[in-house]
Amino acid sequence: MLRLDGVVKKFGDKCAVDRVSLVVPAGQLLGVIGQSGSGKSTLLRMINRLGDPSAGRIHYGDIDVTALQGRDLRQWRARCAMIFQQFNLAGRLDVLTNVMMGRAFHAPLARALLKLWTEEEKAMGLSALESLDMARLAGQRADTLSGGQQQRVAIARALVQEPDIILADEPIASLDPRNTQVVMDALQHINRHFGITVICNLHSLDLARKYCDRLVGLSAGRVVFDGAPAQLTEHVSRDLYGLESDEVVGSGVHPDFGAMGVRPGLALAGS
Repeated sequence: MLRLDGVVKKFGDKCAVDRVSLVVPAGQLLGVIGQSGSGKSTLLRMINRLGDPSAGRIHYGDIDVTALQGRDLRQWRARCAMIFQQFNLAGRLDVLTNVMMGRAFHAPLARALLKLWTEEEKAMGLSALESLDMARLAGQRADTLSGGQQQRVAIARALVQEPDIILADEPIASLDPRNTQVVMDALQHINRHFGITVICNLHSLDLARKYCDRLVGLSAGRVVFDGAPAQLTEHVSRDLYGLESDEVVGSGVHPDFGAMGVRPGLALAGS
């Protein structure tokens, strides 16, 4: 179980995350929603310890994540895999080598640096690619793949880490509708089939409702909604995104706020 207790992140005078407290049970698929600048990415980066909280604590079971250093911190990042919007692949390397980098913590340092993976590890990497329909491209350079294919490689890399948690930071933001569905289906399958906790930042409320067990809405760094997708009513959505009824109708945005269906530039409620 992941627990956040009063987590705060400040950048100078700006409070990006403001006293967030959450409990995330093992095996949950949690969607974090809110406009750009609401603190979603900052929150995930603190869970992975790519950024340190200014205040508050993060615990996983009996581990104080905020206190980890050195090898213990590297081990946590292996257990808490991160999937980024921009994929973070080595474009000049082939697909399988990119995937195998997820095993770096589990291998001796010299072997990892020399990319001397065992046959068992390679089989694990190919199995992860096969589960994402990417094994046929194992020998292809990563920079020749489409965006959707590169994101699936990034997911496979996360899988071979054998993580307890996967953090997906806007994993579909740059993808077309078909690849969006493929990636979200893959994350849901990983969650259901392997029981891995998935925390996913999303803009699209339609996708959040479709795929997630629970939604947490952030506005100006604060939790303003926490509940089941069915509880995310039109009224709650308007409050979360700071929209008035006439603005919704006048903007042509469907009341259900379809994929990417939030008007840019509108102020958040309470900001």
